[in-house]
Parts: sequence; structure tokens; C-alpha cells
Amino acid sequence: MGSAPAGRASVGLATLVIGILAAIVALSAVHLTQGTAAVGVGDLLALLLGRGTDDAAAVVVASRIPRLAAGLLVGVALGAAGAALQSVSRNILASPDTLAVNAGAHLAIVASAAFGLALPVVPAGLVAFLGGLAAAAVVLGLSSGGGGTSIRLVLAGSAIALGLSSVTSMLLILFAEETTGLFAWGSGSLAQIGISAAAQMAPVVLLALAGLMLLGRRLDITALGDDTARVLGVNPRATRSVAVVLAVLLSAATVTVAGPIGFVGLCAPAIVRLLVPHIRGLHRHRILLPLSGLVGVVVVVGADVLLRTILGAQAGVEVPTGVVTTVLGAIFLVALAYRVTDSSGTTGGAALARVRSHRRFVLTMLLLSVTTVGIVIAAVLLGDAKLLLGDVANWVSGQAGSTVTYILNARIPRVLAALLAGAALALAGLVVQTVSRNALAEPGILGVSGGAGLAAIAVITAVPLASAWLVTGSALVGATLAALLVFGLAARGGLAQNRLVLIGVGVSAGTLAIITLLIVLTDPYNQTKALTWLSGSTYGRSMDSILPVLLAVAIAVPLLVWQRRPLDLLALDDDTPRLLGLDLGRTRLGLLAIAVALTATAVASVGVIAFVGLIAPHAARALVGSRHSRVIPVAVLLGAALVCAADAIGRTAIAPGQLPAGLVTALIGAPYFVWLLWRSRGARV
Repeated sequence: MGSAPAGRASVGLATLVIGILAAIVALSAVHLTQGTAAVGVGDLLALLLGRGTDDAAAVVVASRIPRLAAGLLVGVALGAAGAALQSVSRNILASPDTLAVNAGAHLAIVASAAFGLALPVVPAGLVAFLGGLAAAAVVLGLSSGGGGTSIRLVLAGSAIALGLSSVTSMLLILFAEETTGLFAWGSGSLAQIGISAAAQMAPVVLLALAGLMLLGRRLDITALGDDTARVLGVNPRATRSVAVVLAVLLSAATVTVAGPIGFVGLCAPAIVRLLVPHIRGLHRHRILLPLSGLVGVVVVVGADVLLRTILGAQAGVEVPTGVVTTVLGAIFLVALAYRVTDSSGTTGGAALARVRSHRRFVLTMLLLSVTTVGIVIAAVLLGDAKLLLGDVANWVSGQAGSTVTYILNARIPRVLAALLAGAALALAGLVVQTVSRNALAEPGILGVSGGAGLAAIAVITAVPLASAWLVTGSALVGATLAALLVFGLAARGGLAQNRLVLIGVGVSAGTLAIITLLIVLTDPYNQTKALTWLSGSTYGRSMDSILPVLLAVAIAVPLLVWQRRPLDLLALDDDTPRLLGLDLGRTRLGLLAIAVALTATAVASVGVIAFVGLIAPHAARALVGSRHSRVIPVAVLLGAALVCAADAIGRTAIAPGQLPAGLVTALIGAPYFVWLLWRSRGARV
């Protein structure tokens, strides 16, 4: 009797393995038939029979086999790495992406190229390994503690990855010639020049996989709990440390070969883990790890086949495979959000409950006003050409010379755009945090900025001379659709905070991948233009382009001040507003509409700028308390000052070169976000 279920389980496992291997063989066969050269199925069969032409053999050996080999290697490595990271963190959302391993490895390789170090494959892999290991250590340290481990890991990983990506983007802009072609590669590309890179990294992958397999029994025991593991003679900390090092080594090898291919390490092992309840023995790591690697191959090679099937062979050369895997992974992350329990309580915590004196509010407003004025003056005077206040006075009176007039005519709109966009993003972040009662939420994390950016850049690409109002209108539509998607999906079964943020992160990743796809397809050789837009910049702004965001801020500020009492009530809980007669659904919808409009106009004006919607309202509450009658003006000043200062630094630090303001805000915002997570390690976040 007892052997029958085991026999059925063995049959189920064998069937699963055979099915996965059959899928890999079929996809590989199709993959070899795809390409820009006229080498089809008949030519491949002729080569197998020894009758093929030399030209066909050259194409297959020099191009198609290396690309397929890279796909096989990357899929196995990322699938196994993701499975190991999920096990050691006990978190189904762990992966080389969410632990910022890929971002750290990517930065290390780009930095090497930027500073003129032409490293061979193996040394480049070592550099990538060190960068990825450092990033993983930071994220795992930040995500430990607290009751909501899943959400902490994603938030910590997203913040660290965004900060590292900002440094990477800065290097790509500053060293455009040295890093030519690395923008598309930075999204993960299987395109190879020969099989050398895959061949040299293959032993590294095999050794790391062998190490994980040897750790398999220890990982099984560690999964039972630390105390049980110690009783059975297994050191859980040492086991986890070795497993993380091996997983990072696998990820670094893939980045060296193909760049950071997104979400494979999340999807592949998660798919296998979903089958664990149905197939006996699948939870054992000596089975789980290799199966996750095989599923990873299906994901990577399948994504590459899908890419070239839909977009054609030439587009398949230009478009990174990682764009497809990121879109698929974003969808998968949204689906996983419904499997994550919401254990987080109100993450606003003490910051939303603080009460400050009126005197402190007045002093804060006075200090911020003086600081903002000082920043504006510095932003107007500084740049690639330094000016004096007298020059500005002459410009205002119409008595300035042609050079000063030209400089200020270009610089004043940029300063105003930065001020207004900062104020708009701060207000939008304030509303989103209040409505979701999550002090770590902001329009960028929730995908609203990504939706606005995607729609705006689509219009700019299709209509290069589009008016500011057309770009703003498209951004508004994109932001609205993204907000409806995120909040609509999160509202199913209640607006759980963990689910809201995870869905937002998924939508944000998906929209940014599609933006990359759009840029690569339309202007693949202009990575500086792409990075400038994606990083947020005031470059080339005119007075016409700032009118939409000026109108949005002018309308939103009095509306939000008028709605200050509902905002105070919404920050508490759902029951109190209902008892006081507040229509929760209608109020939330109206407030979110304001946040969407503010985000859309800001993105249309200066591009995608991260963290402002997080930092400004959070710092405002810390300074003046939770009452929105005080938080609103303080947040406006903080947001305006932050973006204006970032823009001034970006225009001045490397003049006559320029850095996008969004990169500077990310470099400031990522450490601040990390500090927030570190401070709340003992809280339920």
C-alpha cells in the first residue's frame, strides 16, 4: 500500500523532467532556425547529414550556436541561483534581481569599461562576482528582521538596485564612447561574438552548481529551522553563507556572458516550487536546484524564440532578450503578490503619529523658504557659465547682453521645471502614502511614473515635434492606466499593503522594460538620449513645457489643503473615516486622481525622477508632524528644493557636461530609503 503513492510520485517527477527536457530540445531546435541569415530547417538538416554548405556552417557555428549556448548557460545558472537564494532567505520573492545581485555585477563591469579596463572574460566575471556579492550582503542585511520579510526584501532590493543603476547610468553618460553598446546589453542580451565567453564561464557555472548540489542535504535540514539544524549537526549560518556565495557566483557568470537578464531567477524556481505540493520529493534541493535550472533554460530560450518570432530576426539582434524576460517576470511577480500574506500593519508607523508644535512648524517653514530661495539663486547663477546677480537683474529689465540673455533664456525654464516637478512629485507621494497608509510607497514604486513615462516617450518617439500639451496628455493617460491597473489588482480581496507594493514594483519593472524596448527599436545607438529621459532631466525645457505642471500644482495645492481633514482621517484606518461619514471609495478615488495628474505632468516635464515622492513627504512628517495642513506646504518646499538642487548639481559638477537630475536624486534617495528600512528593522514592515 505504501509503495503505490511513492511510485506515482516517481512517475510524476520523471514525467515532469521528460516534459521539461522535451521543451528545451524543441525550443533549441526552433532557436537554431532563427536569425538574419538565410539558414533554415533544411540547411540545418543538411549540416547534420554532412551535406551542408560552408556558408551555412559558418553562420551556425559563429552565430547561432554561441547564442543558444549563452541561453542554455544563463538559464541554468539563473534558475539554480534563484532557487538557492529563495531557500536561504526563506522567501519565494528572492532572486538575483530582488537582491540587487545583477545590479551590483552590472555596475562592476560597466565601471571597469568606463575606466578603460578591457578585462578578459574570467577577470570580468570575478569583478562582477565581487559587485554582486556586496549588493546581496547589503540587501539581505536590510531585509532581515520585522514581520513582513517578503515586502522588506523587495523594497530593500529595489532601493539598492535603483541606486546602483543610477551610478551605472551616470557612468554610461559620462563615458559614452568607452561604454558604447552597454545600454542594450544592460537589459540582458544573448547576442555573442563567438562561443568564447560561454565556454570560459561554463566551468564556473558547473563548479558552482556542483557546490550547491553538495550543499543540498544541508539546505534541506536548514529549511526545517535553525534549532533543528543545529541539533542535527548543521551550522545554518555557514550553510546560508556558502549558498549565497555560490548563487552570486552563478549570477555573476551570467552577467559576464549576457548582461543582467531580469526575473529568470525569480520565475523559474517559483514555478518549480508551485509544483512541490503535487510531486513528492520535489522539495529536496538535489532535485529542486537542477529542475529550477532546467526551467530557467525554458524561460530564457523561450523568451528569445518569442522575441524573434514576434519582432523578426533583425529586431531580435537589436532588442535585448532581458526585456522579454522582465515583462514576463513582471507579470509573474504580480501573480505571486496574491500568494504573499499581508503581515505589515500600517507602515506609516510613528512617522504618521507624531505631533509637533506650531512654533516648530513656523520655524521649519521659515528655514525651508530661505533654503529654497538660496537654492534657486544658486541654480540660476551656476552652470556651464557662471553669472552674477547683476546679470540676472539686467536680464529682468531687458538690458542684458546677448550671451547672458541666451544663457538665462535656457536656464530659467530649467530651474522652474525642476521646482515645479519636485513640488508635484512630493504632493503625489504624499497622497499615495496617505491613501495606501504606507510611508514607503511613492508613485515610482507603484508604477505610476513608469506608466506616464512609457506613454510620454511613445508620443515623443512617434511625433518628435509633439507639443508639451500632447506629451502631457499622453503621460496623463499612461499614469491613469498604470494607477488603475495597480490599485485595481491590489483591491481584489482588500487593499493589502504588501500586495499593493509588489504589484506596483511588477508594473514599474514591466513599463521600464517596454520603454527600453521602444528606445532600442527606434534609436538603438543613442543611449545618452535614452538614459537622459529615463533618469529625469530638465535639459532643453522651455516655458511652454512647464505650463502643464504649473497648472497641475496650482490646482492641486488648494484642493489638497481643502481636503486636509479627509487626508488626516485616511491616514488612521478605514473605520474612523466611515464613522465620521466619509465616503472612503469616492475620497480615495478623487485623491488618487490628483496624484496621477501631478505625476503625469511632472514626468512629461522632466522625465522619470525617483525617490522625491518618498523623501519629501516622509521628511515633512518627521519635521512638522502628521497634520496635513502642515505637511502639505513643507512637502512642497522640500520636493521643490530637492529637485532644483539636484538639477543645479547635475549642471555644475562636471560642466560643461551634465548629469540628469534624476540620477542625483536617486543617489540621495537610495541611501535615505535604506536608512528608513534599517531604522524599521524591528518594526513590522
